[in-house]
Amino acid sequence: MTSPFALAGGISGPHENLHPLLTVVVDALAKGAATRGGPIPAGTPAEMDALVRRTLGDPAPGTGTGATEALRTLTELLARGAADPADPACAAHLHCPPLAVAVAAELAAATLNQSLDSWDQSPAASAMEPLVIRALAGLAGYRGPAADGVVTSGGTESNLMGLLFARDHALRAHRNVDASRSGVPADARPAVFCSASAHFSVARNAGFLGLGEDCVVPVPTDELHRMRPDELRRAIAAAVGEGRLPMAIVATAGTTDLGAIDPLPEIAVIARENEVWFHVDAAFGGGALFSDRLRPLLRGIAEADSIGLDLHKLGWLPVAAGVFLSRDAARFSVIDRRVEYLISDDDHDAGYPSLLGHSLRTTRRPDVFKLAVTLRALGTEGLGRLVERCHELARYAASEVRLRPRLKLHSTPTLSTVLFQFSTPVHATDTAERNRLNSELRRDLLRTGTAVIGRTEFDGEVWLKLTLLNPHTTERDLDALLDSVAQAGERLLTADPLPAVLA
Repeated sequence: MTSPFALAGGISGPHENLHPLLTVVVDALAKGAATRGGPIPAGTPAEMDALVRRTLGDPAPGTGTGATEALRTLTELLARGAADPADPACAAHLHCPPLAVAVAAELAAATLNQSLDSWDQSPAASAMEPLVIRALAGLAGYRGPAADGVVTSGGTESNLMGLLFARDHALRAHRNVDASRSGVPADARPAVFCSASAHFSVARNAGFLGLGEDCVVPVPTDELHRMRPDELRRAIAAAVGEGRLPMAIVATAGTTDLGAIDPLPEIAVIARENEVWFHVDAAFGGGALFSDRLRPLLRGIAEADSIGLDLHKLGWLPVAAGVFLSRDAARFSVIDRRVEYLISDDDHDAGYPSLLGHSLRTTRRPDVFKLAVTLRALGTEGLGRLVERCHELARYAASEVRLRPRLKLHSTPTLSTVLFQFSTPVHATDTAERNRLNSELRRDLLRTGTAVIGRTEFDGEVWLKLTLLNPHTTERDLDALLDSVAQAGERLLTADPLPAVLA
């Protein structure tokens, strides 16, 4: 029996202390999943809260129960109360089922507990991250030694860094231009341009940077929810006319709901013409870079000044595994710091590198390791096959929705999301009733533990969403999932009495 005071690391720790506990974890995961019996536990949030309170008891007891009991009991609880993205009926969010090899790599990184804020805390990982970043930069089309980047916690952090770099670039450029010639006053308020369908983190990050969320100008989109270049030109001209300073254009390569990809080549031209920083949020769509067939969807991404990717989406890594790339390594000077207790000048001069100046974080776990292991294990070709399979599943699901009389498809999938509604002729002209029906239908699937599907809104209409990130899902699985949706809708229509939300 492993002591709760035993360490995981060292020469003997992994085998003597960690290995026995792994058996406990694996067994508890299996038992919890079996008890759950589906993609999500049946019941209400209140019932889950009661189960957790009952099982957890005093979260900080005076006397501990020991490593084995604590790990077994709480792992089983976690698995029993999980939404399992490995279940084909769990298809709501951009939350992938991680590859086993990536989870094993995560274990190795957690055991060694390195931090990338100084070389002497993570010698191998400090050398590994720049190499992996360089490979991903090349995949995105950044050629030559100037490109650089860093592993982030995800798309939100990557977008924050993109806006931070953009702000620094705009302020430097503005200081070097005579205001009378530029037409923009010295104290001009910045403007950030993104599509009306861009990720909410763009506006929130602008607030974090002190620019104000209202500095973000939402640019109208076309019928496929892509930014319209003509409207972008108009928005920039209008901002300049108001005495504002165009700071950044944020294009989206894969919107959360529809996977829409903005016209990157046209936006790049507009950015160059206006000397505005061009950032691409490719947290979702960046996975297409691994696929020869789907990579053309991202044509023009190499023209961006910075790019955000997420490999915990179409990369099948455990959270967190984001990547931020910059065309010009010198741009990192805006966050570069030299702290004596982490990297002294004489250590630096002696050849000891530091990644402290690459990240917004100080203590930073070596998430690059699971990236390196996964890329080595599958290769870009292997990851590309997984991306293409999820794309094929989305196209299949869309075709099946079209064939079902009670279901209505929103649009042809671009990546791996499918939007649709359940409706009847009675609801066809009554948006409010149709919205209530679809909202309750999704909650019914959750309460019964049948399925986890997404929900979103466009133009006042509620749409159901499948986010298909499990490449092992089969067409038969999707048939069963759509059957479950249709059956839940029919059940709600015939319920006596009707659920309150439909009454």
